Amino acid sequence: MAQPVHPAHPLQDNSPTAGWMPSVLLLAGAGIGGLVVLGALALWFHYGSQVFFEMIRTGFAACF
Repeated sequence: MAQPVHPAHPLQDNSPTAGWMPSVLLLAGAGIGGLVVLGALALWFHYGSQVFFEMIRTGFAACF
């Protein structure tokens, strides 16, 4: 008869860094997202809304 692949008692990670890795990844993702938003706002204020939307529309047209 086939035996189960997983052990009856799952392994536990007792290392000191076990609990903070997901929060570090979440903070890094939030930081990158914040930089993207700041970059978009900087372009908006530098070039104005008409040129900004024209660049976005041209970018979408080039992708699709």
